Amino acid sequence: MLRKFRTSSLFLAMIGAAAMAGAAGVHGNAAVGQAGQAAQVTRTVEVEMTDNMRYTPASINVKQGETVLLRVKNAGLVRHELVIGTPQDLVKHYDMMKKMPGMEHADANMVSVAAGQSGEIVWRFTQAGMVDFACLQPGHYDAGMQGLVNVAAAQPGKSGAASKTLFR
Repeated sequence: MLRKFRTSSLFLAMIGAAAMAGAAGVHGNAAVGQAGQAAQVTRTVEVEMTDNMRYTPASINVKQGETVLLRVKNAGLVRHELVIGTPQDLVKHYDMMKKMPGMEHADANMVSVAAGQSGEIVWRFTQAGMVDFACLQPGHYDAGMQGLVNVAAAQPGKSGAASKTLFR
């Protein structure tokens, strides 16, 4: 009985941690931007994910205030994903994914894509600086499936967005 209680308690604690992480997730983190609106997309960036644990391209350039449609294609044979976040948030979420590998994602800053399929993220990059993205499927992040978005500062008078540089 005690063993069953401990197992159930651990399971409930993990679910609670996952819920809290989702509630405090990066989908509203000003450091990486915010969910965009499809009507405000200024361009589409095609990103391919492969089983060699790489993104193509691994580096994307955008302008501060720009809303981009990231069209993500999984050219591999296993599930991959693209999650936008701070390095700290990505590592924290990755550690959780290793404990619960079947976890599904539903936040605006992430897309999980089955083999041979495509998915999309509409994202508005609100702050100048570097924004990280990664695949948080167990083993993928450690294998180097990571990338960067370089968000160039808006020029004064062009977008009205504040010009704040992020430090990694």
